[in-house]
Amino acid sequence: MHTLINYVRSGQPDLTNRQMALMMLVYLTPGPHTVRGLAQLLGVSKPVITRALNTLGALGYLRRVRDESDRRNVFVAKTSTGQEFLEGFNRNLEHSGSDRRAPRESGLLLQHG
Repeated sequence: MHTLINYVRSGQPDLTNRQMALMMLVYLTPGPHTVRGLAQLLGVSKPVITRALNTLGALGYLRRVRDESDRRNVFVAKTSTGQEFLEGFNRNLEHSGSDRRAPRESGLLLQHG
């Protein structure tokens, strides 16, 4: 919970689970990555990947690059902005992992019902 609160407070853009999964695939698995390949890996349609890429591209987190040997192919590539976003997200996770406290200790009361 603490991790999510820190993330919300950070002012970073809210990414959907699908967008975050797409980011993780591109940044953590060897490329080259195509829309078709990413759609197959995530088990979704190509238009779903395209919509997510449109958002992530507008944020500067991913970019499309034409294959120079076959201009019909488009690869999905990393960006320095996307790398910085994921590094910051990882730091937030690491920080919250080292600062785990019971909800009562951190001032949060969980209410049931």
